[in-house]
Amino acid sequence: MKSLLVLLLLTAAALARQPNVILILADDLGRGDLGCYGQKHIRTPNLDRMAAEGMKLMDHYSGNAVCAPSRCVLMTGYHPGHAFIRDNRQADNAKGLPKMGKPEHEGQFPIPDATVTMPEAFKAAGYVTGGFGKWGLGGPGSTGEPLKQGFDRWFGYNCQGVAHNFYPTYLWDNDKTIDLKNPPFPSNDKLKPDEDPTKPESYQRFQGTEYSADLISDQALKFARDHKDRPFFLYWPTTVPHLAMQVPDDSVAEYDGQFEETPYPGGKGYLPHFKPRAGYAAMITRMDREIGKMMALISELGLDDDTIFVFISDNGSLNGTHQGLGGVDAAFFNSSSGFRDGKGTLYEGGIRSPGILRWKGKVKPGISKAITGFEDWMPTLLDLCGVKDPTPVGIDGASFANVLRGESQNGREFLYREFTGYGGQQCVRLGKWKYLRTGLSGGKAKKAAKTSEELYDLENDPAETTNVIENHPEVVAHMKAIAAREHQNSADFKFPALDQ
Repeated sequence: MKSLLVLLLLTAAALARQPNVILILADDLGRGDLGCYGQKHIRTPNLDRMAAEGMKLMDHYSGNAVCAPSRCVLMTGYHPGHAFIRDNRQADNAKGLPKMGKPEHEGQFPIPDATVTMPEAFKAAGYVTGGFGKWGLGGPGSTGEPLKQGFDRWFGYNCQGVAHNFYPTYLWDNDKTIDLKNPPFPSNDKLKPDEDPTKPESYQRFQGTEYSADLISDQALKFARDHKDRPFFLYWPTTVPHLAMQVPDDSVAEYDGQFEETPYPGGKGYLPHFKPRAGYAAMITRMDREIGKMMALISELGLDDDTIFVFISDNGSLNGTHQGLGGVDAAFFNSSSGFRDGKGTLYEGGIRSPGILRWKGKVKPGISKAITGFEDWMPTLLDLCGVKDPTPVGIDGASFANVLRGESQNGREFLYREFTGYGGQQCVRLGKWKYLRTGLSGGKAKKAAKTSEELYDLENDPAETTNVIENHPEVVAHMKAIAAREHQNSADFKFPALDQ
């Protein structure tokens, strides 16, 4: 009897599988764009269900204020003061992005080969790994391309610039390109003088036959189906709702007549759109629809109890500084959820990200105010998956699996961010306090003539309206010491105001 019991226990252990991980990263999505975070105009039923059935993070931060450096934090677990990629930059061998995009001329500055990435960590733990969407951490043939950074399968865009068009002429299928049935046109085009902005037919030439977000979703679903019998790590960095504003007409029709519209003819970045408010809402609802397909497939495959879903966004919306860019009306949708400013800044609207984790039967539904960031996802997910010694040595991220299990707040003392772009910025979050410096390097925001030093009490002033730096010298001194300590010089991304 005893031997039979032992055999049964050993058999159960052999049959037990590590959970799958589906990590979904939205692109320029503000926290307020989701119904579960207060959105009133845009329908996101599947993400709302994911939040209702999982843990919703209220104090969660993206890796940085723009795409590439934020993704680097997510993939490596290093905060921006230690991470290799610290701003958007074309690769040295790229000749500037051609108007139509060519494979040999694309890609961002690459992360080094020695970098340990999240897919590499999962692959070492026995997972099959797939990525579907936008990469932005190393061009084709470089040390940073996806297949050299731990992915067994890659489908989508390599270059952020090419991803500005949802009807590209090609996508990457592993290390080869596939041609799409879309006409070539630049992603920053505008209406011609003889095209009437009041007529919908003037905007038809900015569409194609094959919508990239749908193709990418199809491949992500296929990957999950093909690997249903073994643990998989599925990274889904969708390009939605990053500009250009493009979405098939059937999705726009779902919002037809619901908003007062002013056609966007171009001229303020990216492509024109006849009904920009409906277009923006439609992009997000269509993304939610595709996520719903994945949730349904996982349930159909009997993997719901064995799959961790995560949804986050790489930076804030086009609010404040970028209001109106590409026709997006972030103010109308309250995309920043009441927080100050948006993409490109280290104010809350630029880096406060939605954070949703659903693991049916394992993570109790609820809301957490634990301070978490992109650097924490690799150790957290590896921890939840039971990977022994999961955390690569020396990274800044820390597991908050205990929070997800309903235990006490994780032991994070502070959260650090810096960004060389948009005038140069640096911030520290410490409990309720946020210390911020802007105007540190000029750069893109040349109007930033001098450094601004600010302190906000986010508990009582989440919108960062009142600078209280003069009232708390001891707090400021402590946070300035943290900021000075956490910046590490980078030979490739110099920051003269901080470098020593």
